[in-house]
Amino acid sequence: METRNNLYPIFLKAKALHTLIIGGGNVAEEKLHFLLKSSPDAKVTIVSPMFREGTLALAKSFDVELIHDTYNDSYLKGKHLVIATTDVPDVNVAVYNDCKARHILVNVADNPPYCDFYMGGIVTKGHVKIAISTNGQSPTTAKRLRQFFEDVIPENVDDLVQNLNEFRKTIKGDFEQKVQTLNEFTKGLISKKNRE
Repeated sequence: METRNNLYPIFLKAKALHTLIIGGGNVAEEKLHFLLKSSPDAKVTIVSPMFREGTLALAKSFDVELIHDTYNDSYLKGKHLVIATTDVPDVNVAVYNDCKARHILVNVADNPPYCDFYMGGIVTKGHVKIAISTNGQSPTTAKRLRQFFEDVIPENVDDLVQNLNEFRKTIKGDFEQKVQTLNEFTKGLISKKNRE
Protein backbone atom coordinates (compact mmCIF):
# COMPACT_ATOMS: atom_id res chain seq x y z
CA MET A 1 0.00 0.00 0.00
CA GLU A 2 1.41 3.38 -1.01
CA THR A 3 1.47 5.99 1.71
CA ARG A 4 1.40 9.65 0.88
CA ASN A 5 1.80 12.89 2.69
CA ASN A 6 -1.12 14.96 1.38
CA LEU A 7 -0.39 17.95 3.60
CA TYR A 8 -0.03 21.32 1.89
CA PRO A 9 2.81 23.36 3.41
CA ILE A 10 2.24 27.06 3.93
CA PHE A 11 4.27 29.75 5.65
CA LEU A 12 2.14 31.84 7.97
CA LYS A 13 2.78 35.43 9.02
CA ALA A 14 2.44 34.63 12.73
CA LYS A 15 2.51 38.33 13.64
CA ALA A 16 -0.75 38.84 11.72
CA LEU A 17 -2.47 35.89 13.42
CA HIS A 18 -3.37 35.32 17.06
CA THR A 19 -2.26 31.92 18.38
CA LEU A 20 -3.70 30.41 21.54
CA ILE A 21 -1.91 27.66 23.44
CA ILE A 22 -3.93 25.72 26.02
CA GLY A 23 -1.73 24.20 28.72
CA GLY A 24 1.41 25.20 30.57
CA GLY A 25 3.49 22.03 30.79
CA ASN A 26 6.46 20.63 28.87
CA VAL A 27 4.63 20.28 25.56
CA ALA A 28 3.25 23.83 25.72
CA GLU A 29 6.72 25.16 26.43
CA GLU A 30 8.18 23.19 23.52
CA LYS A 31 5.49 24.42 21.11
CA LEU A 32 5.96 28.01 22.30
CA HIS A 33 9.75 27.76 22.01
CA PHE A 34 9.69 26.55 18.40
CA LEU A 35 6.94 28.97 17.39
CA LEU A 36 8.93 31.92 18.77
CA LYS A 37 12.22 30.59 17.37
CA SER A 38 10.73 30.67 13.90
CA SER A 39 8.48 33.73 14.39
CA PRO A 40 9.76 35.92 17.25
CA ASP A 41 7.05 38.49 16.51
CA ALA A 42 4.21 35.96 16.81
CA LYS A 43 1.14 37.08 18.73
CA VAL A 44 0.57 34.37 21.36
CA THR A 45 -1.69 33.87 24.37
CA ILE A 46 -1.33 30.90 26.73
CA VAL A 47 -4.08 29.76 29.08
CA SER A 48 -3.17 27.42 31.92
CA PRO A 49 -3.59 27.17 35.69
CA MET A 50 0.23 26.73 35.94
CA PHE A 51 3.32 27.63 33.90
CA ARG A 52 6.81 26.17 33.85
CA GLU A 53 9.73 28.46 34.60
CA GLY A 54 10.94 28.19 30.98
CA THR A 55 7.53 29.27 29.72
CA LEU A 56 7.53 32.26 32.07
CA ALA A 57 11.00 33.24 30.82
CA LEU A 58 9.92 32.96 27.17
CA ALA A 59 6.80 35.00 27.84
CA LYS A 60 8.89 37.70 29.48
CA SER A 61 11.39 37.79 26.58
CA PHE A 62 8.71 37.93 23.90
CA ASP A 63 5.25 39.44 23.61
CA VAL A 64 3.34 36.49 25.09
CA GLU A 65 0.20 36.95 27.17
CA LEU A 66 -0.18 34.50 30.06
CA ILE A 67 -3.62 33.82 31.54
CA HIS A 68 -3.73 31.82 34.78
CA ASP A 69 -6.99 29.92 34.30
CA THR A 70 -8.46 26.66 33.10
CA TYR A 71 -9.74 26.39 29.54
CA ASN A 72 -13.14 27.69 28.56
CA ASP A 73 -14.34 28.41 25.05
CA SER A 74 -14.48 32.19 25.60
CA TYR A 75 -10.69 32.21 25.14
CA LEU A 76 -11.18 31.24 21.48
CA LYS A 77 -12.64 34.63 20.59
CA GLY A 78 -10.39 36.38 18.06
CA LYS A 79 -7.95 33.48 17.76
CA HIS A 80 -6.80 32.06 14.41
CA LEU A 81 -4.73 29.06 15.51
CA VAL A 82 -5.11 26.97 18.64
CA ILE A 83 -2.71 24.42 20.09
CA ALA A 84 -4.02 22.15 22.87
CA THR A 85 -1.27 20.64 25.02
CA THR A 86 -2.94 19.61 28.26
CA ASP A 87 -2.51 16.17 29.80
CA VAL A 88 -6.30 15.87 30.13
CA PRO A 89 -7.69 14.16 27.01
CA ASP A 90 -11.26 15.40 27.62
CA VAL A 91 -10.04 19.02 27.69
CA ASN A 92 -8.06 18.55 24.49
CA VAL A 93 -11.06 17.01 22.71
CA ALA A 94 -13.29 19.84 23.96
CA VAL A 95 -10.79 22.38 22.57
CA TYR A 96 -10.81 20.52 19.26
CA ASN A 97 -14.62 20.42 19.05
CA ASP A 98 -14.96 24.07 20.09
CA CYS A 99 -12.44 25.13 17.44
CA LYS A 100 -14.14 23.08 14.72
CA ALA A 101 -17.48 24.69 15.56
CA ARG A 102 -15.86 28.12 15.11
CA HIS A 103 -13.77 27.24 12.02
CA ILE A 104 -10.51 27.82 13.91
CA LEU A 105 -7.48 25.77 12.92
CA VAL A 106 -6.47 23.49 15.79
CA ASN A 107 -3.62 21.18 16.74
CA VAL A 108 -4.04 18.76 19.63
CA ALA A 109 -0.44 17.87 20.43
CA ASP A 110 0.53 14.25 19.85
CA ASN A 111 -2.95 13.34 18.60
CA PRO A 112 -2.98 13.42 14.75
CA PRO A 113 -6.72 12.72 14.31
CA TYR A 114 -7.40 15.96 16.21
CA CYS A 115 -5.07 18.15 14.14
CA ASP A 116 -5.80 20.49 11.25
CA PHE A 117 -2.08 21.20 11.02
CA TYR A 118 1.21 19.88 12.34
CA MET A 119 4.15 21.89 13.60
CA GLY A 120 7.00 20.26 11.69
CA GLY A 121 10.73 20.66 11.86
CA ILE A 122 11.96 24.02 10.58
CA VAL A 123 15.36 25.03 9.24
CA THR A 124 16.04 28.77 8.92
CA LYS A 125 19.06 30.29 7.22
CA GLY A 126 18.38 34.00 6.75
CA HIS A 127 15.53 34.34 4.25
CA VAL A 128 15.58 30.61 3.47
CA LYS A 129 13.17 28.54 5.52
CA ILE A 130 12.55 24.82 5.04
CA ALA A 131 9.65 23.05 6.75
CA ILE A 132 9.80 19.29 7.31
CA SER A 133 6.76 17.08 7.79
CA THR A 134 6.45 13.39 8.54
CA ASN A 135 2.66 13.61 8.26
CA GLY A 136 2.38 13.56 12.05
CA GLN A 137 3.93 10.09 12.16
CA SER A 138 7.39 10.75 13.60
CA PRO A 139 8.40 14.05 15.17
CA THR A 140 11.78 12.47 15.97
CA THR A 141 12.49 11.90 12.28
CA ALA A 142 11.53 15.50 11.51
CA LYS A 143 13.92 16.64 14.25
CA ARG A 144 16.79 14.55 12.86
CA LEU A 145 16.14 15.82 9.32
CA ARG A 146 16.09 19.38 10.65
CA GLN A 147 19.47 18.83 12.30
CA PHE A 148 20.85 17.33 9.08
CA PHE A 149 19.72 20.26 6.92
CA GLU A 150 20.97 22.79 9.47
CA ASP A 151 24.40 21.19 9.10
CA VAL A 152 24.51 20.84 5.30
CA ILE A 153 22.95 24.13 4.17
CA PRO A 154 25.68 26.77 4.24
CA GLU A 155 25.22 29.89 6.34
CA ASN A 156 25.90 32.06 3.29
CA VAL A 157 22.87 30.73 1.37
CA ASP A 158 21.20 33.99 2.34
CA ASP A 159 23.81 35.86 0.26
CA LEU A 160 22.65 33.86 -2.78
CA VAL A 161 19.02 34.75 -2.05
CA GLN A 162 19.84 38.44 -1.73
CA ASN A 163 21.97 38.47 -4.90
CA LEU A 164 19.33 36.62 -6.92
CA ASN A 165 16.70 39.06 -5.68
CA GLU A 166 18.78 41.98 -6.93
CA PHE A 167 19.39 40.18 -10.24
CA ARG A 168 15.66 39.42 -10.58
CA LYS A 169 14.90 43.15 -10.35
CA THR A 170 17.05 43.78 -13.47
CA ILE A 171 15.39 41.13 -15.66
CA LYS A 172 12.98 42.39 -18.29
CA GLY A 173 9.86 40.57 -19.47
CA ASP A 174 6.84 38.88 -17.96
CA PHE A 175 6.80 36.52 -14.99
CA GLU A 176 7.40 33.42 -17.10
CA GLN A 177 10.44 34.96 -18.81
CA LYS A 178 11.88 36.03 -15.45
CA VAL A 179 11.44 32.52 -14.03
CA GLN A 180 13.11 31.00 -17.09
CA THR A 181 16.08 33.39 -16.81
CA LEU A 182 16.50 32.68 -13.10
CA ASN A 183 16.22 28.94 -13.72
CA GLU A 184 19.00 29.14 -16.31
CA PHE A 185 21.14 31.17 -13.92
CA THR A 186 20.70 28.75 -11.01
CA LYS A 187 21.33 25.72 -13.27
CA GLY A 188 24.72 27.25 -13.91
CA LEU A 189 25.41 27.41 -10.19
CA ILE A 190 24.57 23.73 -9.76
CA SER A 191 26.67 22.73 -12.77
CA LYS A 192 29.59 24.77 -11.46
CA LYS A 193 29.36 23.07 -8.07
CA ASN A 194 29.23 19.62 -9.70
CA ARG A 195 32.41 20.37 -11.69
CA GLU A 196 34.38 21.30 -8.56
